[in-house]
Amino acid sequence: METLIDLVNKLQKACTALGDFGDESSLPTLWDALPTIAVVGGQSSGKSSVLESIVGKDFLPRGSGIVTRRPLVLQLHRVEEGREHAEFAHLPRKTFTDFAAVRKEIADETDRETGRTKQISSVPIYLSIYSPNVVNLTLVDLPGLTKVAVDGQSDSIVKEIENLVRSYIEKPNCIILAVSPANQDLATSDAIQISREVDPKGERTFGVLTKIDLMDQGTDAVDILEGRSYRLNFPWIGVVNRSQADINKNVDMISARKREREYFTNLPEYSHLANRMGSEHLGKLLSKHLESVIKSRIPGLQSLISRTILDLETELNRLGRPIAVDAGGKLYMIMEICRAFDQIFKEHLDGIRPGGEKVYAVFDNQLPAALKRLQFDKQLSMENVRKLITEADGYQPHLIAPEQGYRRLIESTLITIKSPAEAVVDAVHSILKDLVRKSIKETAELKQYPSLKVEVMSAACESLDRMRIESKRAALQLVDMESSYLTVDFFRKLPQDVEKGGNPTHSIFDRYNEAYLRRVGAIVLSYVHMVVGTLRHSIPKSVVYCQVREAKRSLLDRFFTELGAKEGKQLGKLLDEDPVITQRRQNIGKRLELYRAAQSEIDMVVWTK
Repeated sequence: METLIDLVNKLQKACTALGDFGDESSLPTLWDALPTIAVVGGQSSGKSSVLESIVGKDFLPRGSGIVTRRPLVLQLHRVEEGREHAEFAHLPRKTFTDFAAVRKEIADETDRETGRTKQISSVPIYLSIYSPNVVNLTLVDLPGLTKVAVDGQSDSIVKEIENLVRSYIEKPNCIILAVSPANQDLATSDAIQISREVDPKGERTFGVLTKIDLMDQGTDAVDILEGRSYRLNFPWIGVVNRSQADINKNVDMISARKREREYFTNLPEYSHLANRMGSEHLGKLLSKHLESVIKSRIPGLQSLISRTILDLETELNRLGRPIAVDAGGKLYMIMEICRAFDQIFKEHLDGIRPGGEKVYAVFDNQLPAALKRLQFDKQLSMENVRKLITEADGYQPHLIAPEQGYRRLIESTLITIKSPAEAVVDAVHSILKDLVRKSIKETAELKQYPSLKVEVMSAACESLDRMRIESKRAALQLVDMESSYLTVDFFRKLPQDVEKGGNPTHSIFDRYNEAYLRRVGAIVLSYVHMVVGTLRHSIPKSVVYCQVREAKRSLLDRFFTELGAKEGKQLGKLLDEDPVITQRRQNIGKRLELYRAAQSEIDMVVWTK
């Protein structure tokens, strides 16, 4: 099962490389799902000495106050051959064989992140140690809990450390290694207190008791080690670390481990517990337990990773593609976005999306209603009819029918139809503009680029304005056509109609009487109604041809022509994506890469096993 711990090591390193180490983020973090052993203890609890005993090397910074100011992810790799050495994730090409240099690098790397202040940071340091004297194990050494700030630290440091420790141990996948000194009251142990708060049943807490050899004479730690003083689900483990005198004398870890074994074996109080005491046993126990936990979490990890990959891919698609670097790529990208907008606009007009039906409503309701509201009373009043016919006759009255009078009456009446015709053009123009605005809102890609959005809106509206001018000219031309050439067949039928019910025997000299003028007005009104019926159908055709059809065909043609003449820098200004979105896309892209790699690694291990 050694590959399982190696797997978690790889994934944790990848998480840190991508800045995904469990900090507050709206993005999913793989780190939180990975089983981790976090080492917790108060200052001077012997936490660092426990870690060094497990490793068998002096490698941790020492001193007064808060020495550990960043999480240290310690990955132990058992090797059968080769020289003991260490590697840092932030120095991938450098190998350390001198562990005093390892200690210095930990301190230096801490200062690089926090400055030479005594503040803390949540960014982990990754240290891998390869040795034949270790078990395969990964531990996270956290800053020591404290109750008071030292010189050079803010008063908030106490709470900051506590919050950092909690951010690790409150996660259900975290195994807590609570280190407490035996020469202090267990009830006041910082490690036990905070562990109890996040793991009240002790289901994922291992208790480690240090400084047993420093207890007052006549006292022992048997009640604690046997679980009577404070019960945990896992047995307590006692360790005897090197004393400061041993450290000063450079007593090596091999000798220290031997003395630790002898201590528990030879003392009568602890001899019955000797087989499960000491740092060697602690390392093996934790390694075995970590392997077991990782194995049990594999199915859940696979499910989480598959689900998260899908979520990240969906989010990445929603954010759109990254901006191209070269001018050609930028031009292509802009054209594709514009085509997406143009397609949505066409879908609105074609009924695939709502909105196009409003154009038909203008033709079917607004235009007929406007034509029906037209009042021809002024043009066809007795006075106006008499005036126009008389003026048209000139010095010689008409003999049979007042042809010129009819023409002038019809022309003056048909002019009133121009207003509804223009209103239809304007109404359709307004609808098309609304559809442009709606299509821009529905084009997801345009949301990324405010400048391009403004340019597309402007270009589309300018095109619609030009189409409106052309459409209005065509619609008014239809009215003018009806005025310029009268339908002869309509008037040829008049004598027949007169014979059927009229009286054509009036003298030419009494044709200006009221009855005659009323008949002329009625004939003109009848003809105008016929023309109105014709225009009711021809005006919509003209509007559709000049505005709707043209908008579908060439809404952005002029904009595309102008784009082709722009340089890369000008195109780049159109693709002015919000930096927040750019950063988010990069972050999601990196996390997607992480999860895909994790999926591949886990699948490989599962198939191997």
